[in-house]
Amino acid sequence: MYDDRILILFYLQKARINKRKQCPIICRITYNKKRKQFSTGLFIEPTNWDPNAQTTSNSQLNDQLEIISSEIRSSYLKLKISGDVYSVDDIYKEFKGETTETNFGVIEYYETILSKKNKLIGKEIKQATWNKFYYIFNDLKQFIKWKFNKKDYLLRDLNMNFIEEFEYFLITEKDNKQITANKVLQRFKSVIRNAVGENHLDKDPFYNHKAKRVKKKVVYLTRDELNKLENKSISQERLSNTRDCFVFCCYTGLAYKEMANLKTQHITKGFDNMLWIQMTREKTDKLISIPVLPKALEIIKKYEDRNDKCVLPVVSNQRFNSYLKEIATIVGIDKNLTHHMARKTFASTVLLYNDVPMEIVSELLGHSSIKITESHYGKIVQKKVSEHISKLSKKLGY
Repeated sequence: MYDDRILILFYLQKARINKRKQCPIICRITYNKKRKQFSTGLFIEPTNWDPNAQTTSNSQLNDQLEIISSEIRSSYLKLKISGDVYSVDDIYKEFKGETTETNFGVIEYYETILSKKNKLIGKEIKQATWNKFYYIFNDLKQFIKWKFNKKDYLLRDLNMNFIEEFEYFLITEKDNKQITANKVLQRFKSVIRNAVGENHLDKDPFYNHKAKRVKKKVVYLTRDELNKLENKSISQERLSNTRDCFVFCCYTGLAYKEMANLKTQHITKGFDNMLWIQMTREKTDKLISIPVLPKALEIIKKYEDRNDKCVLPVVSNQRFNSYLKEIATIVGIDKNLTHHMARKTFASTVLLYNDVPMEIVSELLGHSSIKITESHYGKIVQKKVSEHISKLSKKLGY
């Protein structure tokens, strides 16, 4: 717990008796459980020192000790009134008349990073990216208040314990899943490494930190489930439209925003005379090119006479996912249908289970790296290999 008090102690360093049989008087400042000690330059015989009262039989020495104590407290109050983040070393430097370094607090420094990133919105980053960093900023403020009962925490005092306690706070107090906590710490790490690069920190407190592994289970529709969804007669227009949009994404892998923003100009004829969807992926700002498979083309043609700039009859993301819950009940699919499951179905059932190579799957999904694709869908490839080996074993008579 944070203690906003200063303690000043005078004691003798008896191991260093001089020729006059006198010991140096040492001053120790304690603030926020951290200590700074230094020699006062004063000496006294041990027999003339009262350790309980921290006084001597020499009134002149007592006055000098009182002056030192008073000046230290004055320096402490000056720093406290300034509102800056300070440490016991800063109190000592202020007392000695030395220039104190700029001591950023974690919140103070993070705020400067947010300000810089804000100017990059629309140039290098998207508003959604800035928002994610801002949410972490609020998490940090709540954590520091919860853990230390203070508004900020010295940046240079960051250590592994702070990181582990912050992770504990995210999971227990904020009720975050481990995968969410990992993402929070990953973004926080990027800010801290920026501080290291600017010499505000001598070493990276994240150096030995490893994100806790999370078991990733890809949930998607099987071939049978997808067929049931495609062929089920649904009378309600809102649900029928949502079903068609979902199936369209099962054959294109478009994320919600790309599906919602899909216009006729995004559909072009390629070098192979096939129709392709060409647009920029919102999340990665990467150009994607996706072939329009027959089922996707069928859905495009179904809605082409609509008087709308968008290709599909899209509703809000919230309504879309709400309607999918109703559709799952009607069709008899015992899975938590969400729009993102269509993207996973495209990667798994439509592509990988039809022997499309991983690097092509990664390209069609618009992933920034094939490692992302492999981390999500590697087990599906293993399952496919297992099926092939099983068939081969039967052919070989095993």
